[in-house]
Amino acid sequence: MRLIHVIGPIALLLGVAIPAVAQPATPAAVTPTPASGDFAGLVDLGGGREMYLECRGEGGPTVILEAGLLSRSDIWSRDYLKPESQRTMVLPGVAAFTRVCAYDRPGTIGEVNPDLDPSGPLFFPSRSDPVPQPRTVKDMVADLHALLRATDVAGPYVLVGHSAGGLVVRLYASTYPDEVVGMVLVDATPENVWPRFQEALTATQWTAFEALTVTNRELQEVYPEAERLWTAPLADDASTSQVRQAQRDSPLRPMPLVVLSHGIPFAAPFAGWPSDTMEGIMLALQDDLAGLVPNARHIMATGSGHNIHQDQPELVIAAIRQVVDAVRDPHSWATPAAGTPAP
Repeated sequence: MRLIHVIGPIALLLGVAIPAVAQPATPAAVTPTPASGDFAGLVDLGGGREMYLECRGEGGPTVILEAGLLSRSDIWSRDYLKPESQRTMVLPGVAAFTRVCAYDRPGTIGEVNPDLDPSGPLFFPSRSDPVPQPRTVKDMVADLHALLRATDVAGPYVLVGHSAGGLVVRLYASTYPDEVVGMVLVDATPENVWPRFQEALTATQWTAFEALTVTNRELQEVYPEAERLWTAPLADDASTSQVRQAQRDSPLRPMPLVVLSHGIPFAAPFAGWPSDTMEGIMLALQDDLAGLVPNARHIMATGSGHNIHQDQPELVIAAIRQVVDAVRDPHSWATPAAGTPAP
């Protein structure tokens, strides 16, 4: 992402029926809605608030794409890395075999490629109405549930969460377990990452990392409505605490689950960052995510950094298809060896 210098270490851790009484020679077109047809537009949540939603494809289960922190839903459909290529990105790729929807959380960002648009803005703001920030994962789950109810987008759902979006889909599944039948976690943020990081860093390093992660003044100056999630003290952050509590009270039900983990290490946020140690922590926590349900698949995306859906979209599409196929035919869920490298 070209906005990484602004986002910083936050990147660690979305039909009208035809009357039967008259049959014209040319059938009337069916108006696209969130529940059918290719839909992209604003949805009224009530109370004067609107959110942007895009849906494509047909069939079930419906796949819901939950982007990472600060990412607009077009992260799933636009090719940021190779915009002139013919690569199939995640949303259109999934639409080829089932219904898929993505939406903008308030305060998210769409990237502008300065090579293609040198006079363009620094970024494109969220297409959903702004809300007070910071928020928690619980707030985001409430938004997603309200959006799905307002649109009649049919369940059951396969939830796909990237980075902090992984916390959102997990809390959604714990809160509404009857609605969720499968999940893909794309380099998802584990709920125990901050305490583990604090244990591994010196007090000085932790203070610097916490300050960079909780408050990004440069971004807030150019985009006051920007999405904010993490709160101090970071090791007891409200959102990760919510997911830890949900895991205790309402653990994830058995379901097809694929965990995708990055293979290319994160860039160091500052000098002296113990990269090998921190990468080891992140890999161990990804293993923990793969242990949330029986027979989950953990795949290392060896050619990807944190944004696997941009680096290797075909790998994310394949993982989603595996889960969708398993929901349709549970006998198809044969478990490979844990940690099998991705091609």
